[in-house]
Amino acid sequence: MKDSVEVALELNEKEVYSHIAKESAEDMIRIISSIDAERAKNRGEVIYYEDDWDDLIKQRIAKGKRHTAFDFYNPSLLTIWESKVKDMKRVKNTFKLGIAFIGAFMALGIGLTIIYSEPWVLISLSILPLVVFLLDYKKHALDVSYYQLTQLFIDELGELLKKHELNREQYKFKIFTYDYFGVSIKKFGGNVFAVVKEENKESVK
Repeated sequence: MKDSVEVALELNEKEVYSHIAKESAEDMIRIISSIDAERAKNRGEVIYYEDDWDDLIKQRIAKGKRHTAFDFYNPSLLTIWESKVKDMKRVKNTFKLGIAFIGAFMALGIGLTIIYSEPWVLISLSILPLVVFLLDYKKHALDVSYYQLTQLFIDELGELLKKHELNREQYKFKIFTYDYFGVSIKKFGGNVFAVVKEENKESVK
């Protein structure tokens, strides 16, 4: 039999973990909405939602808070996040380098045209289709990364809510694209939100 002190300690531990789970879920819904907003902006949509998901995660790490989804629920989330951020930075840097190269090539063509009075600029103009290619490459590559990160956090949020039996409606989040799995799209007032679906319980024969 457990004495009253042991019972009290267990209850306090449950309350602490419940509090930590709620804070983790709150962080995750902010991150999901923020990443999806960036994805929508990358697609050319006008989005007024402002919340820097990258900065939120950095703040949590800098403050040494040990009650976030990254170390409380699934520490590997931080590693995945860092990897994806590096991938996105590489895409953006590749785009910038490509544009810089095209700009330098164009400037060279214009300079040679002025110096030699010959249409060298026409040669440099032939590289312009690369701009369209680079824009498409950046848009598609970032869209894939944003999608994968958002879906990952949606899946992890679902696991967190299930594990700690948290109210799914309470942890709804704003969403701007509608191709994610495991969510129900609902309207609350004039805003569109997503709610993580409960897993279908299959009967075991």
